[in-house]
Amino acid sequence: QVQLVESGGGLVQAGGSLRLSCQASGRTFSTTTMAWFRQAPGKAREFIAAISDSGLSTKYADSVKGRFTIARDNVNLMVYLEMNSLRPEDTAVYHCAADYRRGALRFRVHDYDSWGQGTQVTVSS
Repeated sequence: QVQLVESGGGLVQAGGSLRLSCQASGRTFSTTTMAWFRQAPGKAREFIAAISDSGLSTKYADSVKGRFTIARDNVNLMVYLEMNSLRPEDTAVYHCAADYRRGALRFRVHDYDSWGQGTQVTVSS
């Protein structure tokens, strides 16, 4: 099992940048696919980005492609989400998630086994 704690959220103006961090604990991290999801008020949780256990493969939602970058550090058990050119519609609680199955990068909420509590990102216009 992997335990996850997100940080780095905050208030930023449109066009600005933020970097979210997810600290993992647990001995299976280096063999675990990691992802970021977000959930805006009144909306379903949506996939943002995923990264393979090696870090060599990534997958992004169309809404963030070219603006967000996912990365991981398997030595320090960290996952990052670099967010640039932020828009008001990016406002949401951002969650880190772990998928213990190896293979394809998945994008559905029910494919992920462990979740962090989330960190709030608010983008003002």
